[in-house]
Amino acid sequence: MENFGQYFKRLREEQRLSLRETQARSGVSISYIAQIERGLRPPPGVDVLKRLAPVYNVPLLDLLKAAGHMDEAVPGITEDEEVDMAFRFVMDDPRYKSGTRLQGELSLEVKRFIVEMYEKATGKKLLT
Repeated sequence: MENFGQYFKRLREEQRLSLRETQARSGVSISYIAQIERGLRPPPGVDVLKRLAPVYNVPLLDLLKAAGHMDEAVPGITEDEEVDMAFRFVMDDPRYKSGTRLQGELSLEVKRFIVEMYEKATGKKLLT
């Protein structure tokens, strides 16, 4: 099994992103990302992973698990935030871009329903 740095680098490369592009999209410095990828730093904290998950097109929960944060209480992530992040992930999935676009603000319950339907259709687990 690959270590976190290798996994982290693979995620970036799968999106065909350079370190510079990753920094521009996430606000996380090139040197910090490179050090994590080379195994010179431990896995980043929750705040950094929150910024990188949408850039790497991966559910935040996957990054949290890979970084070893799921064994402990994850500070700063409320249930509402988890649903919002999962919903953004679903809406950014290019395979599901066609059809009617949603307009206006959606309730948390509607967002959760959309995420749950996505989970059933794809087999991906986005919510705990």
